[in-house]
Amino acid sequence: MKTLGVDYGRKKIGLAISEGMLAEPWKVVKVNDFEETIEKTLQILKELRVDKVVVGVSEGEMGKESKRFAKRIGAEIFDETLSTYTAQELSREAKVGRKKRKNLEDAYAASVMLQSYLDNYV
Repeated sequence: MKTLGVDYGRKKIGLAISEGMLAEPWKVVKVNDFEETIEKTLQILKELRVDKVVVGVSEGEMGKESKRFAKRIGAEIFDETLSTYTAQELSREAKVGRKKRKNLEDAYAASVMLQSYLDNYV
């Protein structure tokens, strides 16, 4: 089963992919507004032919917006609290260079969230 993890943001979304039980950071997509985020994500889903999409949801206003985004693209939601922090720590421990870490930070966060989802629900 191919699963896409999404770390939703207003300026960029982090994407992680899994074709089994291991999530991997994939890429970061820059976006300008909510509707463009929907369009770009739906295009990616069509191209990748994923079986399931999981959107990380935090607290507060971003959490509400993430839930709205997930509903629009037909995705499940999963708590992503501290996924960005955890991703930063793991990439530092793995000695990933600062520039690469900064460029893929959201994809790493999506990977942490997706791996947690896979570990708990699959």
